[in-house]
Amino acid sequence: MRAAGAVVGALAAVSVGFAPGAVALDARSEQWYLGPMQAEKMWKVSTGEGVKVAVIDSGVNPDTASLKGQVLTDEVPKKVAYGATRDYTGHGTTMAELIAGTGTGGGLQGLAPGAKIVPYRIEAQGLPEAEKAKTPGAAEAIRAAADTDAKIISMSFGSPYADPEEEAAIKYAASKGKLLIAAVGNDGEKDGPEGEIIGYPAAFPYVLGVSAMDAANNIPKFASSGYYVDLVAPGQDIPGYCKPDFSDYCPGRRGTSHATAIASAAAALIWSAHPDWTANQVTRALIDTAGRKWPKDDPAKDAGYGTIRPRSVLADPDYDPGPAYSDPLAKWNKVDGEKLVTEIRPSSSDSSESPSASASSQASDNTSGDGTAAAGSEPQASVDSSGDDDNTLWIALGAAAAVIVLGGGAFAVLRARRAR
Repeated sequence: MRAAGAVVGALAAVSVGFAPGAVALDARSEQWYLGPMQAEKMWKVSTGEGVKVAVIDSGVNPDTASLKGQVLTDEVPKKVAYGATRDYTGHGTTMAELIAGTGTGGGLQGLAPGAKIVPYRIEAQGLPEAEKAKTPGAAEAIRAAADTDAKIISMSFGSPYADPEEEAAIKYAASKGKLLIAAVGNDGEKDGPEGEIIGYPAAFPYVLGVSAMDAANNIPKFASSGYYVDLVAPGQDIPGYCKPDFSDYCPGRRGTSHATAIASAAAALIWSAHPDWTANQVTRALIDTAGRKWPKDDPAKDAGYGTIRPRSVLADPDYDPGPAYSDPLAKWNKVDGEKLVTEIRPSSSDSSESPSASASSQASDNTSGDGTAAAGSEPQASVDSSGDDDNTLWIALGAAAAVIVLGGGAFAVLRARRAR
């Protein structure tokens, strides 16, 4: 069984019409990773312009100062549009700002401020009862996003159970050329095997699972570890919305959710600079240039291929992204009893996108620093610093669903670990 992060507390429905002109906390000053990642230098090459990121979460408030003009509300497919702009926790809005926020009014500065957000709200714990019947499930939202021209699907949510419909939606999105990125969960402090349980969709094939790191290059204890961690990104001591009126941020938030949003923004920077690349090639670029001190073909249990370093790609005009239609994670992208798929190509009838996932190039291990936090350094497991845990959204399956899973009915819960 795979577990996502701890439960997000139930919050009242928010008033999306309120747009703070300024916030008490200067959020950007708390975004410690922008300097080490040399964001200002990267923005001279790429801001993510031309890339749309589907944020599947608790909804996105398009009226915050940092998201004005950044959220494409008209591009949400009607069948899944209900509640997309009514964020009931603040979680989805925080993720959107970390990706594409402009920083206006002291708000969060997105790593890819030129990118645009397409919001999707799904049913997760904390959603008011009256809203549940109208709100789409994760599988429906993923399929809908796959049928749009959004290139990246960012999923800072998780469930301990592998829903077959969600897995089918993931495969469909991969076949449509989408880059799928998800949080691995925040259960690392649990005792025994539960601390090494990665949530779905991060544990599904064709999804890049992202863990968190702090400013000292450490992987915090809350971050789940296991052989579905692919990359690491900043996810500790980052501001986030904590009030239902979006009037202020709380400092010191943490979670693999934040890391997922920042990794999605990094992918947007790369794809914007190389619009002809496929999702395979963007994936390969993230893997090849990740900061690590171990062999690339032997991903670490808690850090995968290492820490994201998009500047290494943007600064190298000679970087070879490798084959367009070959999966760099083909070695891992399989389920017991299923045929291993090493190539995903768009169908001949699909003219909008190229494929998803990629093949491993033989670039040498990236251990030279580029100024990025943890670049060239193996993230070290350590006691995490204090701060409220702004967890990955927990999909609201409930006790009844758990009984069905354990009974072997509606959900499959077992999947082989990566080969070691």
